[in-house]
Amino acid sequence: MTTPLGGTVAVVGFPNVGKSTLVNRLSATRETVVHEQAGVTRDRKEVVCDWRDKRFTLVDTGGVDIADDSPITQAIGVQARAAIDDADAVLFVVDARAGLTPGDEEIAQILRTSKRPVIVVANKIDDARHEMDALDFHSLGLGDPVPVSALHGNGTGDLLDLVVGALPGRTRPEPGHDAIRVTILGRPNVGKSSLLNALLGRERVIVSEVPGTTRDAIDTTLERDGTTLVLVDTAGLRRKRRHRQGIEYFSELRTRRAAERADVALVLIDSSEGIVDHDLTVADIARRAGCSTLLVLAKWDASTIGIEDARARLQEKLRQRPSLLAVSAKTGRGLGRLLDAIEELFKRRMFRVTTSDFNEFLEELRSGRPGPSKQGRRLRLKYGTQVEVRPPRFRVFVNDAGLVTRDYAYWVENRIRDRFELEGTPVVIDFVGQR
Repeated sequence: MTTPLGGTVAVVGFPNVGKSTLVNRLSATRETVVHEQAGVTRDRKEVVCDWRDKRFTLVDTGGVDIADDSPITQAIGVQARAAIDDADAVLFVVDARAGLTPGDEEIAQILRTSKRPVIVVANKIDDARHEMDALDFHSLGLGDPVPVSALHGNGTGDLLDLVVGALPGRTRPEPGHDAIRVTILGRPNVGKSSLLNALLGRERVIVSEVPGTTRDAIDTTLERDGTTLVLVDTAGLRRKRRHRQGIEYFSELRTRRAAERADVALVLIDSSEGIVDHDLTVADIARRAGCSTLLVLAKWDASTIGIEDARARLQEKLRQRPSLLAVSAKTGRGLGRLLDAIEELFKRRMFRVTTSDFNEFLEELRSGRPGPSKQGRRLRLKYGTQVEVRPPRFRVFVNDAGLVTRDYAYWVENRIRDRFELEGTPVVIDFVGQR
């Protein structure tokens, strides 16, 4: 069952005025990356906020600096304008300590023509003695500024009351429990954002040749023939820990958390560069997070490798034996097959076998290979049952759980995967001793 969301609120402003800190404060989360360095947020990041039994979406955006003509800053501005166009209301965040700036006036001009309700948020008023500093922003012509401290929480309750009052009351469904959560993983600059945009058919996230452009885990909903997919673009996973500092460290934490919440992980490999060992590491991160995994040879229009050679190498190295597809975000090749494969993986993830069929399978295992032994005592599989789905989890009762070796557990796991066609899907087995 879906939960209605009562509107969307875009949070915009000049770089480093505290937008992400405010979003985290209002939503009582730590969903957005916060750092003292300006320009940390680049893409639109949506976070659900709950206030006085009202639920709505806050959309964090990158800092808008019209005077900066660098490609990345201009792309951030495009994303911020898109957030305004899609929003029911706008929080315009300004730095009360810095005072009114030309950049604030330029953003105010955009908002005056947007025809959206605007609340001016005078941030960084950490002491009541400085509340009068908010008055400078009356000249923007967007109504009375609201003094707040996103850092300490001062004034945020009054702000949320105003936000709820500004929303039109229209609702939209939140993706339900049956939505397929798909996270896009890979090394920096392998084409994750390009693939997301190609699947959506629009520029939802910023694409740049500069590695590390994406810093947050960005959720976007895609409806396809009655199926809801939540696609999550993530920051690139770097090879060495010493390369992960500051912003990159927190970005990677969010990437790993996105993997832990996902049903399916698309592990992207840059086929123009070939397969490297770190691609295998990323795939193992997806496995350990409990994701069903699909390997994607991205940038296939510029590939330097053969798909059969790649498949043989990857399936030999990876425990889940995931499928491999080649796609090109540039030409659109393989995108339909990719979405079909995601839905098929999700069906495997929801697989359930009857207890009788599973015990017939265990009988075949018993007759096919003796269990390991220790000090004259041999492991014996007694009976079992499936206890969970998403992913499939089995409980197998044995005469002595201490006799189960890693190799034997892997062998049982692989036999389950072969028998029930669960390639690419985690299989969890709990061996329970029973005398």
